[in-house]
Amino acid sequence: MISLLIWLIIGGVVGWLAGLIMRDNNSVIVNIIVGIVGSFLGGLILSRGDINNAPLTIGTFAVSLLGAVILLGIVNLVRRGSVRN
Repeated sequence: MISLLIWLIIGGVVGWLAGLIMRDNNSVIVNIIVGIVGSFLGGLILSRGDINNAPLTIGTFAVSLLGAVILLGIVNLVRRGSVRN
């Protein structure tokens, strides 16, 4: 139960920071989803599929943030036709 709560909190923080970087204004729920899916995406891209096997460190947080930024960039391209407004 605690690990789920930590996933949601870290996912929200990662999604919020990615939204700030990409100048995207989303709700808390969307930030959590973007953070968790972005963490998964970043783990697949940069860690060769080894996700959830490392403790929370600055490096794993950075990988999660990078994945969330990439995810928001893809969503913005599909939704608006450009990465940024």
